Amino acid sequence: MKFSELGLDADILKAIKRSGFEEATPIQEETIPLVLKGQDVIGQAQTGTGKTAAFGLPIIQRMDTAKHQIQAVVISPTRELAIQTQEELFRLSKDKRGKVQVVYGGADIRRQIQNLRNPPQILVGTPGRVLDHMRRKTVDFSHVQTLVLDEADEMLDMGFLEDIESIISAVPDERQTLLFSATMPKQILRIGEKFMTDPSVVKIKAKELTTDLVDQFYVKAREFEKFDTMTRIIDVQAPELTIIFGRTKRRVDELSKGLEARGYNAAGIHGDLTQQRRMSIMNKFKAGKLDILVATDVAARGLDISGVTHVYNYDIPQDPESYVHRIGRTGRAGHHGVSVTFVTPNEMDYLRVIERLTKKRMSPLKPPTEQEAFIGQVSSALDAVKDLIEDSDSDKYEAQAEELLEKYDAKQIAAALLNELTKDDAQNVPVKITPERPLPHKKGKRSSGGYNHGRRGGGKYNDHRSGHNGGGYGNKGRSKKKYDRDQSAKRKYTIRKK
Repeated sequence: MKFSELGLDADILKAIKRSGFEEATPIQEETIPLVLKGQDVIGQAQTGTGKTAAFGLPIIQRMDTAKHQIQAVVISPTRELAIQTQEELFRLSKDKRGKVQVVYGGADIRRQIQNLRNPPQILVGTPGRVLDHMRRKTVDFSHVQTLVLDEADEMLDMGFLEDIESIISAVPDERQTLLFSATMPKQILRIGEKFMTDPSVVKIKAKELTTDLVDQFYVKAREFEKFDTMTRIIDVQAPELTIIFGRTKRRVDELSKGLEARGYNAAGIHGDLTQQRRMSIMNKFKAGKLDILVATDVAARGLDISGVTHVYNYDIPQDPESYVHRIGRTGRAGHHGVSVTFVTPNEMDYLRVIERLTKKRMSPLKPPTEQEAFIGQVSSALDAVKDLIEDSDSDKYEAQAEELLEKYDAKQIAAALLNELTKDDAQNVPVKITPERPLPHKKGKRSSGGYNHGRRGGGKYNDHRSGHNGGGYGNKGRSKKKYDRDQSAKRKYTIRKK
C-alpha cells in the first residue's frame, strides 16, 4: 500500500518522498490509520520494520507548531535509539517546521535544560534522563497528547519499569498511548491493561521477521576455534561493512582488540564506554571509516545503519527474537546481505529453535582452510593496490620509483607491497578470547517468547550492569497455567493480524 492511501497530509507525503520511501511496510500500513483515529495501539515489530515512521508520521501530522508545548513524548531504551528516533522524526517533520528534541544520560544536562526552555513539540528520551528532567521540573507534560513506549520489552529487561510508570503518571490521563515491542511477554500485556484504553494489537507474522535478501549460514565450531575461524571467513568473504555480535562486554572488548591486532579496521561498543566514545565509533562506522563494528545486543539495539553487508554472530543470541534483530541490520533497502552464526556442538538445539521461529533453515558453512584465507587476503590486497593506483596522484614520486626499479625488479616491489597489505594469518598473531560459560545443553519445548531452558540468569544480557552475565539464558518458557492467564489477557484486546 502506498503512503498516499493512508490518510496523510501533503506536507507529510512530501517528506516521505524526499526520504525515498514509496510503499508502507506492514507495520506502517496497519498502524498509521489507527493512530490517526486516536486509538491506542500495541505494535509487535522488530527493529528495521519502519515502526518509527509508523508512530511518527501521525504524530507529526497532528502536532500544532503554533504551540510551544510538548505534545508527544517518545521513550526509548538506549541513547543510540533515542538519537536515531529524534533524527528520523526531525527529517520527517522538516516541512512542518516542528521542533524535536532528544534527552539522554551521559550528555550535558545543562544544555538540555537550556534547549527545553523553548519546549519542543516532540520530546524523545531515555527513561532515566526524562525522569531526571521531570524531577527538576524542566519539562511540562500537561499538554501531552501522545505517549510512545518504543522497544518496551527491552526497557523492561533493562529494569526501567518503575521509571516508565512514573513517566506515565506525569502525562494526562486523556492521551493516546502507543507501545511497540519485539516480543509480547505478559508484562507488556499488563502495561497495556493498566495504562491503555482498549488498545488494538498489530502483529506481523513471523515469516516477515526476516528477509529473503539475507543469506543465513551457520558454522559449527568449538569455543576455542571460533575466533580463528571467523577471521578466515572474513578474509574469504571480504565484507564491506560488518557488525559482529558478542554476548558480553568482555567478549566485545576482546574481539575488537583481537581483530585490531590482526590488522582489521575494527572497534567495539558496549554500555561501559563513555557516550562520547560510543558516538565517535558510531560516526566512523556510519561514515565508512570503520570496517567492523563489534557490539553487544543492548548497545546495538535500534541502530539503523545503511550499507551493512555482513552480520557475524560470534555468540548465538540470547533468544530467537534477538537473532532477528541482529540479522535485520543487513539485507535492507533491497540490498543483499549475509549472516554467519557460530555454534558450538552443544548449542545446536538453540539453532533449531531460531530456525523454527524464522521459518528458514540456515545453511552449514565449511570453515575456510589457511590457504583459502590467504587467497582471500591477497585478493583484497590486489583490490587495494588497484584503488591506490587509480586514486593516487603518483606523478611526484616518479623519480623515486625509477630509483627503486634500478635496485629491485618490478616483481619484488609488487610482492613487497602485497605483503604489506596482506594481514597476518591467524596462527601468526595469537589472540586469547576468554571462554564464556556454555549455554545449558538441555532440550525443551519452545513457547512464543523464547527458549525453555533453566531459570533466568540475572536478567537479559545484563549489558548495563556487569561485564558478563554468566552465560544464562532467559526462562521464557511458560507453564500451562501461566499460558492460559496470558491468553486471557490477550483476549481483552482487538487482535489485528497482517
